[in-house]
Amino acid sequence: MAGCHLIDDYLDELADRLPGDAVDELADGVYETWRHHLERGLDPAGAAHAAIAEFGAPAQIVDAFVAHAGGRRTARLLLASGPIVGVCWGSSLVAGRAWTWPVPATMAVMLAGSLLAVVGCLALAATTRHGYRRTRLGHIGAAALVVLDAVMLTILVLAAPSWAWPMTLAVPASLIRMTVTLRRMPNPRAS
Repeated sequence: MAGCHLIDDYLDELADRLPGDAVDELADGVYETWRHHLERGLDPAGAAHAAIAEFGAPAQIVDAFVAHAGGRRTARLLLASGPIVGVCWGSSLVAGRAWTWPVPATMAVMLAGSLLAVVGCLALAATTRHGYRRTRLGHIGAAALVVLDAVMLTILVLAAPSWAWPMTLAVPASLIRMTVTLRRMPNPRAS
């Protein structure tokens, strides 16, 4: 039927830009709406046009998915809270005289570079408005940030010669951020 080809083309365009499970749900709705219009007397092509019009242009649908994407929301949360945690850690490192700790300089450079890469990844995910796949960078950046927090906590335990009072803020800030981040991560067993 001509209407089915129109809907198939519409769904193919969405499939190029959205996850498969989302497209499957949309397909169910579009075909149900198409059948509804057929029952009301429209020809197959007219019913397809009406169903597609009800759902909206592919760009509108993708933009709506992007706006509510979990990776994008997680990235925004981490970018908003990042400066607070960063100040806690910066104060801790200065007060604890981190430059005197037995940590190789290359490791410090790698940590700083990793942090910059994570912030870049989160920024890309947080600012995207039209690319759903780019929002997944938010989960990648979030996972990397959990690892960085764990590394910082490990270095603190193993290398800090003494406890500085700002660490009393930095440690719980990292633990809270790690917990919140892990709870926001997608469950791979759910799919």
